[in-house]
Amino acid sequence: MVARKQSRFAFLCASVPLWFILLSGLMIIRPFAAVAGPEILFDGNRAFADLRTQCEFGPRPPGSEAHARCRDWITSACRSLDLETTHQTFFAYVPLIGKTVRLTNIIALHQPRNSRKLMLSAHWDTRPIADNESDPVRRRMPIVGANDGASGVAVLLELARLFRWQPPRVGVVFVFFDGEDVGTERSPYCLGSQYLADHLPESLRFEKGVNLDMVGDRDLNIPLESYSWRHAQPLALEIWKIGSQLYPEIFRAERGREVFDDHVAFVKRGIPYVNVIDFDYPYWHTLDDTEDKCSAASLESVGRVIARFVLSQ
Repeated sequence: MVARKQSRFAFLCASVPLWFILLSGLMIIRPFAAVAGPEILFDGNRAFADLRTQCEFGPRPPGSEAHARCRDWITSACRSLDLETTHQTFFAYVPLIGKTVRLTNIIALHQPRNSRKLMLSAHWDTRPIADNESDPVRRRMPIVGANDGASGVAVLLELARLFRWQPPRVGVVFVFFDGEDVGTERSPYCLGSQYLADHLPESLRFEKGVNLDMVGDRDLNIPLESYSWRHAQPLALEIWKIGSQLYPEIFRAERGREVFDDHVAFVKRGIPYVNVIDFDYPYWHTLDDTEDKCSAASLESVGRVIARFVLSQ
């Protein structure tokens, strides 16, 4: 990664208000109208407890004991919620670790026989090095990843609990991607999502997807990620319409950075997929990405927006 963010994260459009962005030079986006919908019973405190549990395992880079324990814990949590849960396992050489490691995508289906499905995803691995630390010694240490990893997983697990009692009309494919955060300037990120996109079984075919990454920051601000905007615009507008109505101070009607993340492999295959991310996080890839930098309120705001979106399908 070059200069902290510029290799993986391109600064294409810095916070341009959506109201003034031209769509194909023809149409101007107007303010979103009010959104009606059912009461959402998403529990932010319970989601935060799941974030804390992951952090208690310690850093979870692939190949570590904590990584294996976290995999088993997520799997058990999904099965306890009556989700049809399987593993998609593959092996990859990871230069940051210096060896070939076993990677596991955890796939859990709600209403697996529903002919219509959408996908909700997050990555569960954590960065093997704290490469944004200023101290070279600290830079070689793995991160706990409270926000960068655990937050998205926590929201997905609570959504799975919610849908057990408030089932949507569509099936939901929950995917916990492995190997998202193992890249360098010369080696790829997002290994798990790329592998699933290359080996997507017919039983998992889905219409659209939403990826959650770094959604637990206490000071949460989520502009519309630029790659999602360019390649999955109708879906992005659908989600931000809900978000800007429920939490206008968080789901900002602005276009943000382009972020290479787990949605990209699917968008490249023509599947609408949106990335919900707050990348303005000062503790990114440092040892200070810990649970005290996150909040239950932030998890709940994102969870309620995504739940409302899914229940509207």
